[in-house]
Amino acid sequence: MEYCLFTEPQQGFSYDDQLAFAQSAERHGLDGFFRSDHYLRMGEGDPRPGPTDAWTTLAGLARETSRIRLGTLVSSVTYRVPSILAIQVAQVDAMSGGRAELGLGTGWFEREHEAYGIPFPPKRFDLLEEQLQVVTGLWQTPDAETFSFDGEHYRLDRAPALPKPVQSRVPVIVGGGGPKRTPALAARYATEFNIGFVAEDVVAEKFRVVRQACESIGRDPETLQLSVALPTIVGADDTEIERRVAAIGQTRAQFDNGANLIGSPAQIAEKVERLRALGASRVYFQLLDLRDVEHADLVGAELLPLLPR
Repeated sequence: MEYCLFTEPQQGFSYDDQLAFAQSAERHGLDGFFRSDHYLRMGEGDPRPGPTDAWTTLAGLARETSRIRLGTLVSSVTYRVPSILAIQVAQVDAMSGGRAELGLGTGWFEREHEAYGIPFPPKRFDLLEEQLQVVTGLWQTPDAETFSFDGEHYRLDRAPALPKPVQSRVPVIVGGGGPKRTPALAARYATEFNIGFVAEDVVAEKFRVVRQACESIGRDPETLQLSVALPTIVGADDTEIERRVAAIGQTRAQFDNGANLIGSPAQIAEKVERLRALGASRVYFQLLDLRDVEHADLVGAELLPLLPR
């Protein structure tokens, strides 16, 4: 089992806030630091200091950490052309000594696209499939050979396919609740399938479907890592839990919806064990208040020792 911190910096947090969380994850033995890839705050509240770019941030963290995995959960295909994305991720992989991971998805936040003038086509699954083909194709092209691609949305003509990542295969995460195309794309291109923000019965069903998608193309389902991402509030007591729930603008009744992780370290560990039994081998603890570094420290110091490995 692997355990990562997962954050949403677009809600009003700086690079330094993210660095503190990444360093907490590294200090306490967590496996990774992952962040969303968004440019606009969701919901009411002060958006300052303003957005940070995901891959610029991860490049910085690559030089200020030494062990943890670093990646997006997930980047949107609407933000970058795939050839440039492949270069960015390969460079972060080199800067980190081979610790980069790419989560890639269709994108969904239309208002964000309107705000920044980013095109938001109504149909984006074809974009996702072509981007997965281009990114993985560039990385897998043998040294000194070129990569060409002629798709409906992207065309590459004898690209040098450089730079190469440090890792022989950069982990690629595909996730979401789509019933057919999402599991099919994960089975064909991904090293990890992720499902987030849903109850355990839904997790079980999505895992079953993606395993079937692997079998349908002759892939061993055991070669696809399965993961779960869930909003998390951990506290030593009820007072601490209530304070952390209030800090993100919710009540305990709102947050404790049957899917999210909330409670003492021992209570969280019980649910993680159930997720492991469903097939999850990685859990992302989504912490929404990046100014509460003590929360990250609590996950690493008090929760992590109780979790199955």
